[in-house]
Parts: sequence; structure tokens; C-alpha cells
Amino acid sequence: MFAASQAPRSLAKTTKPTTTTKVDLQMTTAQNGILLPLPPVARYLCFSLEPGMPSDDCRQTLAALSALSDLADGERTVVGFGRTLVSALGAEIPGLRSFPALAGRGVALPATPSALWVWLRGDDRGEIVHRARRIEQALAPAFGLDETHDAFMHDGGRDLSGYEDGTENPTGDDATRTAIVGPEQPGLSGSSFVAVQRWAHDFARFEMMPAAEQDLTIGRRRVDNQEIDDAPESAHVKRTAQESFTPEAFVLRRSMPWAEGRRCGLMFVAFATSFDPFEAQLRRMVGIEDGIVDALFKFTRPLSGAYFWCPAMADGRLDLSPLAI
Repeated sequence: MFAASQAPRSLAKTTKPTTTTKVDLQMTTAQNGILLPLPPVARYLCFSLEPGMPSDDCRQTLAALSALSDLADGERTVVGFGRTLVSALGAEIPGLRSFPALAGRGVALPATPSALWVWLRGDDRGEIVHRARRIEQALAPAFGLDETHDAFMHDGGRDLSGYEDGTENPTGDDATRTAIVGPEQPGLSGSSFVAVQRWAHDFARFEMMPAAEQDLTIGRRRVDNQEIDDAPESAHVKRTAQESFTPEAFVLRRSMPWAEGRRCGLMFVAFATSFDPFEAQLRRMVGIEDGIVDALFKFTRPLSGAYFWCPAMADGRLDLSPLAI
């Protein structure tokens, strides 16, 4: 998922995100890493509740979350809670739901839920390694680390395929309105909802495609990032044109390439005030609306899919009050 077709109507078109300052939303602030430009390197951690937690010993789980709240600054360390964890705590976050396992003609999107998601941002991979170790230690024994994936900036913000990612991302105040829940929902003000998918690219298949076919698959020319007006309806840009949905389906993309051994691809991360915009795009990509499958599936497939709620910050710590803890 590399680019949307058009920017919000209230914005002039731009190809580069602007730096966003912290946004005050009543007594809370958003996790600022959601709004800041992408870092040079990152690491994603997914945790599950250990068997018997929290029902057998709720105190250990609460102590682990308190320790995490102390470590997470919301800028270099962004945190999301999965539905399984919220439910285990006996709480409810309106709008938080499970990732849909959708399928279309020849394509299937896996749902791989996790209790806890942590996005570590930085410019020193070694420092991120040690920060990840501290977080894993702080969460034990209530949480077990299931997955660790490293990511990085490539060629100024391009996917490994060479195409620019997030070309039409909203910026400034529009980015905040897109990604951060506003004061009209006082219980969730300053929080966000994030969809996370790890896509694996088949570069042998991609490189067999002529350059013109590659461009038509995305719907943009790689050399200048210009949208191709007469691209086929299966082009990714047309499948995910955010303004073409009712209501419009804008998200704030914060995706980064990943590579492990011989495998590589894109860690797709999209923030919004609900999962509805992302889900609308996903359903169209697999052809549920009209039977047209996104051409992106010619060379890439998702390996995972999960939803998380990212709490706001209060007094420099994660605001866990919506969880009643």
C-alpha cells in the first residue's frame, strides 16, 4: 500500500510530510511519534499475554503495564494495545476490534492479533536493540515477546520497489485530524487507532515485469512519482483513492521497509481516528466491492494483520485511564 490518489481537498498537494508539533487535546497529548516524520531506523515488537495472565495474577500484569508506561515517551517509543489485552483487563475501548481476515479472488489477508505492539523509533540501531531489551524485561513475566522486526528508511522514504510511499499523506493540522481522536470523544481524546501489516515482496516476480507494467501496477511513474491518469482500475492508486470512498477514507501512513535474511518488504502502518477508513480501502483492494483485485498483489502479499489502540500521553506517561487502571 504505497500511495493514495489525492490529498484532502483542504490541502495543497505535497509529496513531503511536514514536521508536526505536539498537539494539546484537553488534558492529554497524542503520542508524538505518530505525527513526526519517519526515523532512520525502527523496530517493531509484538507481545502476547503469558498463559494465566492476567486472571491468575492481575497484579503482575498491571505492574508490567505501569513499567511500560514509565518507559514509553510516546515519541521514540509508541505503544498500542490489542483487543485481547483490553478484554483481559475487563475494559472496553469503543471502536477497538479485531483485524478482519478478508479474502478475494486468489488473495487472502491474514489476521494475526497481538496483545501489545511497540514501535521503537530512533537513529541508532544499537540503542534501539538495548531499548527493546529493557522493554522486554519490564514486561516479563506477564507478557512474552512473540515477534521482533527491524525497519529502516530507504532512498528518502521509498519502498524497496523504488516507489515513494505515503505520497498523499495529510500534513499539519489535517494529519492530526486524520490520526488523533479529538475532544469530541473526551474518553479517548488524544489517542489513535493503528492498523499494522507486514508485506513480503517477491522481487523475482517484480523484476520480470517491464518498467511500464510496474508503473501501471502502482498507478504512478517511478521516475517522477506522477500519477498515471489512464492507469487501469486495478492500479493500486486507484484502488485506494482516499477521496473516492463515502465517507472519505483518509489515514496517516507511517510505513517503512523491512529486511530479514533473503526476505524483505514493507511494514505497513496506518493511523486514524477509527479503523473504518483503512478497512474500506482493504475491502476494495481484495475486490469485495467490484471483483477487481489490486494489482499490487502481483508481487507482494501480507504476512500479518493486526489492530491496536494507541493511548494518549498524560504527564509524560501513557494515559491508561480509559482502561480504568
